[in-house]
Formats: sequence, structure tokens, C-alpha cells
Amino acid sequence: MGKIYYKTESEIEKIHQSSLIVSNTLAEVGKSIEPGITTVELDKIAESYILSRGAKPAFKGYRGFPGTLCVSVNAQVVHGMPGLYKLKEGDIISVDCGAVLDGWYGDSAYTFAVGKISDEIKQLLKVTKEALQLGVNAAIEGARLGDVCSAVQQHAESHKYGVVRELVGHGIGRSLHEGPDVPNYGKRGNGMKLVRGLVIAIEPMINMGKKEVNQEDDGWTITTKDGLPSAHFEHTVAIAKGKPEILTTFEEIEKTKAAQL
Repeated sequence: MGKIYYKTESEIEKIHQSSLIVSNTLAEVGKSIEPGITTVELDKIAESYILSRGAKPAFKGYRGFPGTLCVSVNAQVVHGMPGLYKLKEGDIISVDCGAVLDGWYGDSAYTFAVGKISDEIKQLLKVTKEALQLGVNAAIEGARLGDVCSAVQQHAESHKYGVVRELVGHGIGRSLHEGPDVPNYGKRGNGMKLVRGLVIAIEPMINMGKKEVNQEDDGWTITTKDGLPSAHFEHTVAIAKGKPEILTTFEEIEKTKAAQL
């Protein structure tokens, strides 16, 4: 876990601006998701949009990662590398995006449908997105970190899905990854107290089957061990009193056909 930094209101507003660029980038990408497009083409759309807004892609070059987006298809959980794979009818694709504007980072992810997907996979996406919202709802001043983690875990496991353990959400601000780690599992009432000024990325990674994952030979891509699909949704959230302040938004994303659950 990295060091935890607390932000002022004006710093949170800067993270908000980066986060809105990320959200709008995901919406731009969503417009182009259809059978036949390659993941590297989606990556180019994202990069040119982020640059057009005066920001920089946060992931490109991060620890040597080659792309602007992490694009993870079907049984890929996260950290998929953009390439020549052509999306097919019935695929799902998790698109994870980060941007940095004036030294402040935003981070968000959304899992899109490629054409028509099965009801079973639709349910996985729906439940994962609900788990994110429940985690976000728990992220308020005075609560404990475990309240957020537990809310995600309980909802996913109540639908008999696997909650990935090896990858977690994180603090965010002047760095893409700061403390604290934000797992998608935990005990209510445990963990650090959430106070105003903390900004975290909450990102459930939920598998249709078992929770176990593998890392592929490329050193980045994480896949489900059983080969079943995985879904991933993420918001950047500032801790506030009474209700969380969600700095990213799915509003424009959900106007795209690929986001219609």
C-alpha cells in the first residue's frame, strides 16, 4: 500500500476534471464498440480524445504498459493490452482508462457488450455494476474501509460469483496508485476510518465462475483460471459527509449502444 494523501476541496475539483475527461473518453470508445473493430483501434480513439482535452493518458508508459486503455475481453479480468483482436458479437470488453490533467489523475472502467450478449452474461454485468454502486454508497465520512469492501463482496457472492482477491482498488490523486488499497472483499466495521479529503478508486472485478485468476505470459493480462467471463466497473470517489462524491460519471457512457444492459 502506498502513502495516503488527503486532498483539499480545490484539489478534489482538479481530480474531478481529470475524472470527467476519463468518463467522456469511455463514452467516445463506447460509441465505436461493435463487432469487427480491433482493441488497438479503440485505444487510438481514447488517446486522441484525451490529448484533445489537454490531458495525457495515465496508463501509457506506466511501468512499461504500451496502451492508453486496458482492454480485457471475456475471460480477461483486467490489464489486457490493446492489439489486433477483432471484437465479436457476444463478447464483453472491460475498458479501463486513466488520464492526468495538471498533475492530477482520474480513473474509471466500464464493461461493454459487443452486439447481443447472453442473459447470463448480462446478469454478471448488472450485478457487478450494482456491487460498485453499493461499495460507493458505503464510502462516506465516518465509515470504515471494510464497509466499502464488504458491500461489494456480499452483493457479488449472493449471486454465487467469484470476487477476485489479487487485484484491488486504490487511493488516487497526484499518483495513479496511492494508499489505501481498496479490496473488493472484507469485513464491515474493519479497516481505516474514512475521512473527508480521501479520494479512492473503487473497482469490483467479479468473475462469473471461481475467484481464482492467472497472469498471462505478456506479464500484464489477468484471466480467470476457469476461463469463464469476468466484469469490471470503476468509479473515482471522494469521501464526503452523508453521501459520497462520485467524481467520474457513467451518464454519457450509458447513452451508447454497447452500454445498454
